Amino acid sequence: MQLLTNILNQKSRKYYFLLGIIWLTILVVFWTQSVNAQREDLEKSLPPLRSHSLPLTLIEWQDSKNLGDYFDKISLSPAGYLIWSQFPIKFYLDRPTNLNTPDAASTHRFLQWVDTVLKAITEWQNFLPMVEVKDPQLADIVIKRTEPPLGVNFDSETGKLQIPRARSAQTSYKFYLTQDKPPVLRHRMTIKISPGLSQLSILSASRHELGHGLGIWGHSDQETDALYFSQVRNLSPISVRDINTLKKIYQQPTRLGWELP
Repeated sequence: MQLLTNILNQKSRKYYFLLGIIWLTILVVFWTQSVNAQREDLEKSLPPLRSHSLPLTLIEWQDSKNLGDYFDKISLSPAGYLIWSQFPIKFYLDRPTNLNTPDAASTHRFLQWVDTVLKAITEWQNFLPMVEVKDPQLADIVIKRTEPPLGVNFDSETGKLQIPRARSAQTSYKFYLTQDKPPVLRHRMTIKISPGLSQLSILSASRHELGHGLGIWGHSDQETDALYFSQVRNLSPISVRDINTLKKIYQQPTRLGWELP
């Protein structure tokens, strides 16, 4: 009798296990269909994917040595590639508001930070035109002298907070609609660069984050590129591969810069 009971219990467990697998499969199918439907509705409400004219500076760019790119490492946003379509690109840069502050050393460090970031901007201006504006609300790219957030995450499995290493710089983007009729889908970039970095580190971080801000939303796997995924001891200038990647990005279709349907 006990043997028969054990056999029935095993069959019962197998039955409920298989039933659970079936229900899980059904839920996954319905969830996938729901996500796909939401994605289709979102795409219908956004501008269709179209390509903008390539900026003259990138048209003139030629890589005679065919050094390649890392375009395959670039991620797509919900609106497609993060391409600017109006030039010059307007940037706002944090500057000291009171040059007569009693703390002269602090002001001096702030001005050094500004000069170093401007040097990186000048380097990128050889490939995409940029101009400074005094109002951050009018800027396409806002560059702030501040510590980037840590981005603490909660691990539901362990019940503990995951606190990553402190960041020295960070770039983020947001989408918005213009007041035009019909409205145009655009984006705005915010770059945060730590004030506590050395001059060389500020220059390296500025080059890197400005590359993201101009549309290179991904990282290189070669440390000789400015968009290398990790910090390196030797300063990496803007490379041929960086610009090859930038040019290829600007040849792609995007929803940004186009009117809503």
